[in-house]
Amino acid sequence: MLQWFRDHRKASYILVSLLLLLPVYWQPRVHAGDLTSHFDNAWLAQMLEGRTTNVLFDVILGALYWVAGAEFGPRLAVSLAVLTFLWGAFAFVSAAGGRRAWHLMPCIAMLAYGWVFHMGFFNFYLSLGLCFWTLALAWNFERRRLPVAAGLLFLSYSAHAIPTIWTLGLLLYLWIARRVSERRRVLIAGGWLAMMLLLHIATDRTPWSVQQIALTTGADQVWVFDGKYYIVLIGLLAVWGLLFIALLRKLGANSVVSGLPFQLCLISAAAVFILPTTILIPGFQHALVYNAERMSLGVGICVCALLGAVNPRGFERHALLVLSLVFFGFLYNDEKALNSFQDRMQDTVASAVGLPAHAAHHLRAPHL
Repeated sequence: MLQWFRDHRKASYILVSLLLLLPVYWQPRVHAGDLTSHFDNAWLAQMLEGRTTNVLFDVILGALYWVAGAEFGPRLAVSLAVLTFLWGAFAFVSAAGGRRAWHLMPCIAMLAYGWVFHMGFFNFYLSLGLCFWTLALAWNFERRRLPVAAGLLFLSYSAHAIPTIWTLGLLLYLWIARRVSERRRVLIAGGWLAMMLLLHIATDRTPWSVQQIALTTGADQVWVFDGKYYIVLIGLLAVWGLLFIALLRKLGANSVVSGLPFQLCLISAAAVFILPTTILIPGFQHALVYNAERMSLGVGICVCALLGAVNPRGFERHALLVLSLVFFGFLYNDEKALNSFQDRMQDTVASAVGLPAHAAHHLRAPHL
C-alpha cells in the first residue's frame, strides 16, 4: 500500500509537470523576448572561458541545441528552466508553510510564466529557481542537506549573481533569527532595512523611482502584455488579502509579524523598493538593469511562502484556479496573435525578395 502511494505521488508530479509545460509548446514559437540573444551568448560562453556568472542557461541552451536541433533544443532548455523554477518555488513555499503547497500552485504557475519569463531573462530565472531549492533545503539548517544546498547556491551563481546574493542575505538572516527570541527578530529585521537604506544612500548616483513601490508585492509579474492583465493582478491581490486575513486569524498578528516567512517578505519587498533598479558598477561598461522588476518575482514567491500555512476555503481555491485559467487564456490568445503577426511579416519579406513558398516556410524553422 505504501509503495502504491509513493508511485501514485510520483505520477502526480509527472502529470502536473507536463501540464505546467504546456505554455512552452502550445504555439509554433516560444515568446520570450530575450531568448534569441541567448544563442549568441551560448557561442560567446565557449569563447569567454573566464566568465563565471550569467552563463549557465546559455551553456545548457548551446548543448541542447546541438543535441536536439533548432526545433526542440531551445524548448527543452526553456522547459528545464521552467521546471527548476516551478518545483524550486513549490519546495520553498512548502518548507516555509510546513505543508505541501498544492493550493498555491496556481499562483506559482502564473508567476513562473509572468513578466520575467516573457522578457526572456532565463539566466536570472534559472538562478532564482535554484535559489528557491537552496532555501528549501537549508530552511531548517539540517547538516545532511546543507552540502546539497551549498552546491545549488554555487550553481545558481553561474546562472546569475543577483538571486544568489539575495539568497545569501536571506540565509544569513534566517541563521541569526533562529538563534534569538521572536521579539529580537523584529529588531534584526529593522537592522536589515537600515543597512539597505544605507546602501541606497551609498549608491544614490544610480537611478531610483518611487514607482518601485508597485513592485513590492510580486503581483506585477502577472501583467505581461496589456491592460486586460490588470483583471488577474487585482484578483490575485484580493485573494492574497483574504488568505492573509485568514492567516492573522489562525496565528494572531504577533506570531505572523515575528514569523520568519513574514520577515523574509518584508526584507525582500524592502529590497525591491529601496535599492535602485539600475546599478552602475565601476569598471563595467554595462549597468545592472531591471533589478527591482526582476526581483519582484522573488517577492511574489515569498508572499506564497507566507500564505503557505493557511488552509484556504473553497472560495479561495476556486478563485485561484479561475484566475490562473484566465491568465493562461490571455497568454494563449496574445501569443497566438504574435505568431500570426510574425508569420505575415516573414511571408511579406519572403515575397519581397522573391523566395518561393516552401522557402518562406523554412524561415519559421527556429520557432523562437
